[in-house]
Amino acid sequence: MSAKADIGRVYSAVSEAAGLLDIPCSHDRMWPALTAFQDVIASPLVFNMVTSGGHIGEMSFDFMMSPSAGDPYAHALAHGLVEETDHPVRGLFPDIQARLPVQSFGVDYGITRGFNKAYAFFPLSDLQGLARLAEIPSMPRALSDNAGTFAAYGLDDKVSAIAIDYRRRTWNVYFNGLSAEHVGRTTVLPMLREFGLPEPSERMLDFIETSSALYPTFRWDGTKTERISFSTRTTDPAALPARVEPQLEKFARSAPYTYEGDRVLVYAGALSPGEEYYKLAAYYQMAAEAHDRVRAAS
Repeated sequence: MSAKADIGRVYSAVSEAAGLLDIPCSHDRMWPALTAFQDVIASPLVFNMVTSGGHIGEMSFDFMMSPSAGDPYAHALAHGLVEETDHPVRGLFPDIQARLPVQSFGVDYGITRGFNKAYAFFPLSDLQGLARLAEIPSMPRALSDNAGTFAAYGLDDKVSAIAIDYRRRTWNVYFNGLSAEHVGRTTVLPMLREFGLPEPSERMLDFIETSSALYPTFRWDGTKTERISFSTRTTDPAALPARVEPQLEKFARSAPYTYEGDRVLVYAGALSPGEEYYKLAAYYQMAAEAHDRVRAAS
């Protein structure tokens, strides 16, 4: 993507992707966001959607920003896309950027809901450790309270990103580069029990064994694991969980994209105390480093 994004082309692609899911894409809602971020949007660009109980939820348009552009929420605030808050959530990304090597920031912008979520991505060649992250003053205490459990399952030095959902006041820690041992049943089932989550269905367990990243979700002021998601990258639209969720497969086969070769997809399976469901990210535009990074929606 050039220094100044072709937002007309991007908007057309977003509208086309939303149309595949029968989600209305309002020009009046999307155009202010695209113009606000026009000078800082960077590849990869991703379409992200969730299905639960056989129904499509929100679709979002996700994109990267250079760390030199600063905190994504501050950028959105400066352009009137969000309101200021005195919640401590606002201090985390500036604290992270001041102490750790942030490769890029990311934005999850909902087609109907607006600014949802932001990410701080660390270089894949320099994944971060839990101890160093826990030293950050504004880091929610769920990280340190659960660090022992993460470490026991070999995740203590595999943190690739931190994400904040400003609307829901939740946050995620992303663990990347997982081996078959990390996602095997003999490892995953005890871990889920320790986090108070139910045993997955067979189809979810089958999917988890194909994954290479996982990310738990916590509430800002709590330490209980709200859910855990597992994700995997593929170019096969028929890969699990698409064949058990026909709406995902339709989107996976038809979402617009701009690069050579097969469409790059990231599937995710999420497990919470009340349900399990699937998500899909379809890359519209790639960057070289994105080929090795598994990125999925919360």
